Amino acid sequence: MARDLSRRSTEPELMDADDVDYQTFRGCLRDLARVNRLSLGYRPTLSFLDALRQAGRLQVDRSLRILDVGSGYGDLLRAVEGWAARKGVAVELTGLDLSPWSARAAQEARPDSAIRWQTGDVFDHPGRADVIVSSLFTHHLADADVIRFLRWLEDRAAIGWFVNDLHRHPVSHRGFGPLAAALRLHLFVRHDGPVSIARSFVAEDWRALIRAAEIPLDSVQIRRWFPFRLCVSRIRPV
Repeated sequence: MARDLSRRSTEPELMDADDVDYQTFRGCLRDLARVNRLSLGYRPTLSFLDALRQAGRLQVDRSLRILDVGSGYGDLLRAVEGWAARKGVAVELTGLDLSPWSARAAQEARPDSAIRWQTGDVFDHPGRADVIVSSLFTHHLADADVIRFLRWLEDRAAIGWFVNDLHRHPVSHRGFGPLAAALRLHLFVRHDGPVSIARSFVAEDWRALIRAAEIPLDSVQIRRWFPFRLCVSRIRPV
């Protein structure tokens, strides 16, 4: 059945169900990490961090605190860890995810990493960070919670924040199924991929959400990244 892509879908994703077992969850996350690598999914976030570095905004008198919300398998933060090592940036990296399976899967994927993995609801998280990032997280939220998350980012990110998510587009929606079949991705990923795209955003969605969060629209950048990423960022003025 064709989905209506004129507005965000509310169709649930299989991975968000409470009864998903650990082996299934980890298998899905591993295949999603493959998709992230093949689709250059880390590039927007790393480019944001590099722009901050080149502008001198990451110069703090301690390790830079970076928090990843909805950290999943941890592959984005491991990419950030590699970036920091290459650029000579001292970092303290924390991944936060609501699923109790996420921290276990991320730790098992790279036991020697210094990244800290935490389980919990972002809205109950007490800490602050210099930079807060998220990837493929906001499309899991209803609009009201996206607005709440934007306000939370404004309150908790000292230097800036970056939201990396999907662009709702008919080409990616039609193309994901054949690609997933060719890559022999997990059945949950084959189901959830088109649903995720249908739940994701176009630029006008983000403009409406930012206005609803009472954040000045001219202080936020909304940018498309090839292929089919739509990212939102804000850097606090000096």
